[in-house]
Amino acid sequence: MSGSPSSAAKSGLRAGDLSELSPPIMSQWQIFVRFLRFGLLAWGGPVAQIAMIRRELVDEERWLSSGRFNRLLAVYQVLPGPEAHELCVHIGMLAGRRLGGIMAGLGFMLPGFVLMFALSWLYFKIDIGQSALGPIFLGVQVAVIALIVRAVHRIGEHVLLDRWLWSIGIASAVAAFLGASFWITLPAAGLAYALAKREQLVLAIVALLAAATLAYSVGPENGLLQSLSPGLAMEGAVAQQPSLLSIFLSGLKAGLLTFGGAYTVIPFLRDDAVGNGWMTDAQFLDGLALSGILPAPLIIFSTFVGYFGGGPFGAVAMTVGIFLPAFGFSLLLHDRLEKVVENRMLHSFLEGVAAGVVGLIAATTVELAVTLVQRLPSLPAGLLVFVVALAVLYLWKSKMNVVLAVLGAGFLGWLLFGVLR
Repeated sequence: MSGSPSSAAKSGLRAGDLSELSPPIMSQWQIFVRFLRFGLLAWGGPVAQIAMIRRELVDEERWLSSGRFNRLLAVYQVLPGPEAHELCVHIGMLAGRRLGGIMAGLGFMLPGFVLMFALSWLYFKIDIGQSALGPIFLGVQVAVIALIVRAVHRIGEHVLLDRWLWSIGIASAVAAFLGASFWITLPAAGLAYALAKREQLVLAIVALLAAATLAYSVGPENGLLQSLSPGLAMEGAVAQQPSLLSIFLSGLKAGLLTFGGAYTVIPFLRDDAVGNGWMTDAQFLDGLALSGILPAPLIIFSTFVGYFGGGPFGAVAMTVGIFLPAFGFSLLLHDRLEKVVENRMLHSFLEGVAAGVVGLIAATTVELAVTLVQRLPSLPAGLLVFVVALAVLYLWKSKMNVVLAVLGAGFLGWLLFGVLR
């Protein structure tokens, strides 16, 4: 059993934790059903989901100690992927080895996947723009911009902790505006910060200059300046039918780069989906909005993106790709995760990458907002919806504030862009 003293020792447990590490003996089916319940109640984003798991499995049922839970959470917050899902996989392994981890992870994600799959199918059957739902979804898209703005603020508070990280975040945003590839930006951000933490400032600056030179020599991809140029707008990209393998790899890439929360996946999926013509920015925002009202990790909007890329099989391929790292880190590195993350050089590198991702999200938010503004029937009405949604997100401290912001913005969109237009 994964909960034996020997395996617990390998996992870095303190002696005081051993007596509390006692998950009940459960079959694989029981593990699946137990975590399926978490999936059905996974409202309110990662903070609410993690609090629910802690309350039931730590405080009430004593599957593991509070100290052990806190250390696991700290590890998964450093690694990419949705923390709540990774915690479910890890804790499932305590009760049923690796197969138990797989069943726990599947149980947690299944309700959100099924609901998003069904909504994706329904969305394809309805011409949103030409129906009565058009003004509603336009209001919802404004709310999504507010959601991302709030997320950038929240993530930035935990990531941009010193002047170097702030500088890296700003530089990454500027690079994104200019169309620099994140394959250049993010490794440079991580390397520069790792060197800066070791007080090798000259090498850090050289790394940044080398990255800038490489980005310039490669040439710009789609960025804000390019998207505002005639004929180069991402919305006008020629639609291409991607293979299932390319959809899977797109999801896998995004899953490996989700540092700091599910919102960090937005620029990577948008780069593939909108940049390659699978969908428009408006449809991308609709997918984000739908995921915000489901009991699921926000990252489940990837199912919607995959559906646009390749229909039902594309939805499955994208979902498998984006969740694979979340399963893999727990299943393959179960006993070694804490030791890996204790590597200070790696820790600094990942902190720099996370700061770069914050900059990318900020740039993507501006790009999405610029595209949306061009479609609004009334800019003042759109600003009103944005301010109201943002106020709900900041002032109402509830796990349901995202749902209320999205639904309320939909109502205001119907009223301002439809009835009163």
